[in-house]
Amino acid sequence: MSYQLTIEPLGVTIDVEEGQTLLDAALRQGIYLPHACGHGLCGSCKVQVCDGEIDHGAANPFALMDFERDDGKTLACCATLCSDATIEADIDEDPDAEVIPVRDFAADIERIEPLTPTIKAIHLKLDKPIRFQPGQYVQLEIPGLGQSRAFSIANPPAADGQADRIELNVRLVPGGAGTTWLHEQAREGTRLRLSGPYGRFFVRRSARMPMIFLAGGSGLSSPRSMILSLLAEGCTEPITLVYGQRSREELYYDAEFRALAQQHPNFTYVPALSDEPEGSGWDGARGYVHEAAKAHFGGQFAGHKAYLCGPPPMIEACIATLMQGRLFERDIYTEKFISAADAQGPRSPLFKQV
Repeated sequence: MSYQLTIEPLGVTIDVEEGQTLLDAALRQGIYLPHACGHGLCGSCKVQVCDGEIDHGAANPFALMDFERDDGKTLACCATLCSDATIEADIDEDPDAEVIPVRDFAADIERIEPLTPTIKAIHLKLDKPIRFQPGQYVQLEIPGLGQSRAFSIANPPAADGQADRIELNVRLVPGGAGTTWLHEQAREGTRLRLSGPYGRFFVRRSARMPMIFLAGGSGLSSPRSMILSLLAEGCTEPITLVYGQRSREELYYDAEFRALAQQHPNFTYVPALSDEPEGSGWDGARGYVHEAAKAHFGGQFAGHKAYLCGPPPMIEACIATLMQGRLFERDIYTEKFISAADAQGPRSPLFKQV
């Protein structure tokens, strides 16, 4: 059984299967609805129900308050239809967004590569080619967990001409069931299932402006995909990557980015270490990502597009530094997926999209 859902202001009507969330139905038709956590916790996917009956599902009462329910609001990531319905969503048109419907894939682990003591590269061969924009992510089902986890794609589209292969960089999260399984139980040949692509974290090429990529921890995945794609396509705008880790042993793909900086005059690589011991021989930047970026640019960021990916505290600090340096919200983009744990933390008072 299915119902029809009309999405305004697009005026588009789609079929929604019984039990399927509004968000999933829209994404699988190539229609983007704003969202972040996907767990009913952050409230980013809030829409107005104009007509029809819906089931709010497992929406957290802090993300969807009682008075909002009474006013006809719901969370698209949790809500299901009980009848034909019409919703109104806050949808921004973006000339750089490609229309790519979400699909399901089966994938075999081809190779597992340790990148640092806490990060592994999981190389997957899919059962069919995947189309995605650099910066997007997939939802990977964890066997035995009954849940999926979001991971950014670390390679550019059709890397080496192989559109059926993707790389995921997975950091071991203490106490995290999903990342623990991938680090300790996943083996070459293991069959997994995933869906994607998701997200609106991609390069705004039409702007033709210099680009700053600020990344920390395992947040290098999306910027790597984006930068490799830009350079392969012959981008001539200046590109700067400021990448932070605690120590040299955690600094991965360092040699690759140093080589790219030698090959491409328009690409600058600034690695920064926040907890590297004195006297270790490290002659690069020290401190956090936002500090290294401020020093490199002299505190002035106007005239750039900035792309941020990393843990929430890093994002907060970088946004504040960029805005102090005269770069404002319209030119700052962040990874939109957040974990269930992140969603329960405070949201940025500086930036409505975090």
